[in-house]
Amino acid sequence: MNNKLSDNIWNILVCPYCGSPLNNSTQCVTCSNCQTNFRYAKSGAIDLRLRKKKNFHYDCTLGTSLLPESGFKFSKLKEKKKPELNLSNFKVPYHLTKETISYFPKAKTKSSLVLDLGCGNTIHREICERAGFEYVGIDYDSDEALILGDAHSLPFKNDSFEFILSIAVLEHIRFPFIMMKEANRVLKSNGIFIGTVAFLEPFHGDSFYHHTHLGVYNSLQQGGFKIEQICPSDKWSVLFAQAKTLFPKMPLIFSKTLVMPLYILHKIWWRMGSLFSNKASEKTRIRNTTGAFTFIARKDATHIL
Repeated sequence: MNNKLSDNIWNILVCPYCGSPLNNSTQCVTCSNCQTNFRYAKSGAIDLRLRKKKNFHYDCTLGTSLLPESGFKFSKLKEKKKPELNLSNFKVPYHLTKETISYFPKAKTKSSLVLDLGCGNTIHREICERAGFEYVGIDYDSDEALILGDAHSLPFKNDSFEFILSIAVLEHIRFPFIMMKEANRVLKSNGIFIGTVAFLEPFHGDSFYHHTHLGVYNSLQQGGFKIEQICPSDKWSVLFAQAKTLFPKMPLIFSKTLVMPLYILHKIWWRMGSLFSNKASEKTRIRNTTGAFTFIARKDATHIL
């Protein structure tokens, strides 16, 4: 029997096929409706991954505008002036930045839950707990995850989480629109969704769709989110990302050093271009040549899925 999950977490778990409550036993977990059995992995995590086909009906409306008439600023992320939490002395986990964590919300209650969607080795657990949340880590294949599951069919009740974090995961999702719908479904009204996604990084770890700034906006919009920020990384250039792939297992500081002369020339070239065209601005350079984007969105209470 899995003793890692609290009653608070058990209360939100449902069958990933039909969404019905689960009955727990020492050997397995059984859906109260469709009678599907789910076993425990060797790590002790409950295994709620899809093992058979499941149909997901997705509707979209064609002929609509993507961006609002007023436009949208795809600028690099700035540190929040008045963060809800003081994390200035906290060591920033890998793949996150001090700017990103400044937007982390503070848990509203002692029973508030955060979902680390694609949690990997649960590197974000400590910072999420520092924010006052009870941590729920789900991953498709990780010995550290509390729950094994599929982002296309999350095994949670509607409106379960105040905060969803998904770092460097979206590019590994086969059907990103469906993941976004699922994330929206399990997020509470006005809950915050913070994540990152690869853009000009090379193929890695069975990645599927590396998102442009417009692609990130479209995925979030199709999921029903109210989009607050989509920000290119000014520190993770396409050149650094490519160097990491060209020189595998080389320490990052060395691979970045190898391409630094080209990076400097690249910046100079764009600076020269900006003298003749506003399309060659520094903002455009960063947006068009970044390795990844950070996004911040909320569940729009007025949106009907």
